[in-house]
Amino acid sequence: MKTSHDAETEGPNPVDRHVGLRIRMRRKELGMSQERLAEAIGLTFQQVQKYERATNRVSASKLFEMARALQTSIAYFYEGLEEAGAGEASPPSDEVQTFLMSHDGMELAHAFPRIRQARVRRRILDLVRAVAETPETAEA
Repeated sequence: MKTSHDAETEGPNPVDRHVGLRIRMRRKELGMSQERLAEAIGLTFQQVQKYERATNRVSASKLFEMARALQTSIAYFYEGLEEAGAGEASPPSDEVQTFLMSHDGMELAHAFPRIRQARVRRRILDLVRAVAETPETAEA
């Protein structure tokens, strides 16, 4: 049920988006399909999709079941949220969340930390920055 506050802010609550992103990230880390996760928690894969996209909020009981199915703690889903001001959460930007929700973003996020040499990671980051700043990338 939407409140007038929800209508004003448009779109999912940032905390719900963060939790959905963390569900997707953990599921992908384990190589688990949406269907398999749904089966483990007694839902349809469409409902798992809605949770991951923050179209629907995850209830406390489902989050508990999800943590078990994804072999993690409930706290995992909230990692990365920082307290700001009067208890409001400050999740990653929409741009970052959208990137991490993409297949390429997930693959990059999974592979990048496995590069052991810090110098190589920095060079890759420099390359990405350079490509992102070129006029050709703005046209694509």
